[in-house]
Amino acid sequence: MPPLRNTGQSPEAERPEYAGQYRLEACLGTGGMGVVHLAASDSGLRLAVKVIHAEHASDPEFRARFRQEVAAARRVSGAFTASVVDADPDAERPWMATLFIEGPTLSEQVKRKPLDGVALRRLGAGLAEALRDIHRAGVVHRDLKPSNVLLAPDGPKVIDFGISRPSDSDLRTETGKLIGTPPFMAPEQFQRPREVGPPADVFALGSVLVHAATGRGPFDSDSPYIVAYQVVHDEPDLTGVPGELVPLLRRCLEKEPERRPSPYEVMVALRAAEPSSGYDTQAHIPAPRTPDPVERVPAEPGGDFGAAPWTGTGTEPAVTVPGPGRGRRRAAAGAGAAALVLALAVAGVLAVRGPGGGDGGERGGPSASPRAAERDFAGWSTVLRPGNGENRTPECTAAADVPGVFCAAPGLKATRLDSDTGKPSWSLPAGGGSTGGSDVAMPPVLAGGLLHVIAPDSGRLEALDPGSGAVRWDVPRSAYASVQYTGDLVVLTGRDGRARALDAAGGRERWSHRSGSVGTQWVGAQGDEAAGLPVLSWALSADGRSTRITAYDRDGGRWLWTERLTGNLRPAQLSGGVLHLLSTDRDQYTDAVVRLDVRNRTVRRLPLDAPVMQGQASVSGRTVLVSGSGTGSVVALDAESGEQRWRRETMASQLSRPVAAGNAVYVAAGDGRLLALDARSGKVTGQTRPRMDDGAHTYAPRLAAPVVMAGGRVFGTAPDGSVFGLDAGRAARW
Repeated sequence: MPPLRNTGQSPEAERPEYAGQYRLEACLGTGGMGVVHLAASDSGLRLAVKVIHAEHASDPEFRARFRQEVAAARRVSGAFTASVVDADPDAERPWMATLFIEGPTLSEQVKRKPLDGVALRRLGAGLAEALRDIHRAGVVHRDLKPSNVLLAPDGPKVIDFGISRPSDSDLRTETGKLIGTPPFMAPEQFQRPREVGPPADVFALGSVLVHAATGRGPFDSDSPYIVAYQVVHDEPDLTGVPGELVPLLRRCLEKEPERRPSPYEVMVALRAAEPSSGYDTQAHIPAPRTPDPVERVPAEPGGDFGAAPWTGTGTEPAVTVPGPGRGRRRAAAGAGAAALVLALAVAGVLAVRGPGGGDGGERGGPSASPRAAERDFAGWSTVLRPGNGENRTPECTAAADVPGVFCAAPGLKATRLDSDTGKPSWSLPAGGGSTGGSDVAMPPVLAGGLLHVIAPDSGRLEALDPGSGAVRWDVPRSAYASVQYTGDLVVLTGRDGRARALDAAGGRERWSHRSGSVGTQWVGAQGDEAAGLPVLSWALSADGRSTRITAYDRDGGRWLWTERLTGNLRPAQLSGGVLHLLSTDRDQYTDAVVRLDVRNRTVRRLPLDAPVMQGQASVSGRTVLVSGSGTGSVVALDAESGEQRWRRETMASQLSRPVAAGNAVYVAAGDGRLLALDARSGKVTGQTRPRMDDGAHTYAPRLAAPVVMAGGRVFGTAPDGSVFGLDAGRAARW
């Protein structure tokens, strides 16, 4: 089609006449990625159509970023965002159409007149609810600013998700780039790009509200590099902000992400503020569609976590914020970090040194354990010295019938730690042929009374005596694509699809089977329960739309039955005769738990109220626990009724698999914190301080779940290479 004539200056050399079936009319604006046009649908809906610049359409990185923007915008379409109508990220000129929103941007409005009173509170409440919904969908905006806020008649709308989705951060940090708008970026966006999570949006919200009230930002300067320095080091300038909002905005602008309120807390605080005009803001501030976090309370106290009856409260939950007693990280890395920020001379876009290149001051704060005199178990912390790998996080395991905590770490094949003191009774280095690696090759596993590890120097699967570390038997690991454990069996899957089931105690082959698919993996029950259940193999179809589950007799490998389930499913746990699988949607978010009863082969789907990113799950009694990254969601589902008992947004950008014990749920965060949640309500009852390394390497590709032992002890691991033990009964004092 011939291009429309372009009058006036623009980065576009030509404008397309159509995007898909939509005829493009007036140009609404131009940005770094593309041009936004006014258009109309066949039914007359007015649309805003974003078309990628011609010079970017052939750039794979820009296409990937735009594809992520489309996925993020589709996921968060709601009352406070522009709904996506149509998109084609794979077109010659990729495009996306959203509903056109009538109204100026906040930036345009503030140039005419800053907001005050009811209008300012209404703006804050609307943006807070928008962020609440965005975060619950597993998305972090990362570029909230006045020009990305439209003031529609029915409330503010957040637009432009071009750098939003958490999973796209790897693309930018690996190339050493961070894209954002300095006056509205949080300190961690300059210092620790890989750790940017939902709290960064809350920081931006605080900056946007200061700008809306005063016409300037809290860290204003003519130079974006001075702004960056002030964001990291200086206190915000809140001159001119209405007095009743100063405490709230100061909390939003805290340097430490964990000290900022959640969007829900901002909404609650704005409701509580009395307007100076005496006009009731309640009618103007949208109440949450469901309480955040969703909470249920037991009908009666006590009882087994998995069997307690649950009822809804019908009220919004109380909100708490970490108090000043929590350890504050050092605000900056000193003059060197300042020089780094100031030396980055890219207008509007700051390029920073790789992930974690800023502050290394992750330590500090209270000790993870109260004094020994105050308790029976004093707790301990031991650092396992790493090899040369980037990820220093150890992985550990324990069992009730085997004394000690067993760990592996980069540069360390295995070690046994005394569960009372943390002192090693034996340790095995990775070996002279190992470079240390960037990750633990395989988490240590206790099976058949032996400790199973991968030897980094030889690449062999070794079964060690847990008392001495001596090798009892071993097999070459490199010949197999995967290793799975079920009860007393080790199932090795070859690259040709053949599976061998070995006795975990002696290493002898019990049976072998040709699965017929290289991608086939295995899952089974653990412990004593495994003896009465089959071993299951699972494989995805080529198109990812169905999952095949096949059952085999665990003693002889005889085929029993095969079921083909709809959806992209991944097994989480076989427990109580039921295989629990996680369902993944087209954007790779976990949206449901699927239950397959292996005795009668009935199937049930338990949907989540909102999907989670990188979902992991565990089962305790009649409760399924699902954790997700991005916003740090932990969700509790009734495994039989499908009712969602509660949902907690911990705001941790990375979480481990949740582990339940007694009336508590434990989960590890990517910054080395161990969190304890009340199993009945999801309320966070305790958390340790972050345990990071020197700031150079803080991202663990696989986060180890906490280890819980009898006697009320829980053990965690952290990126600084430490393993630590805590009294589970005193989580409030961690």
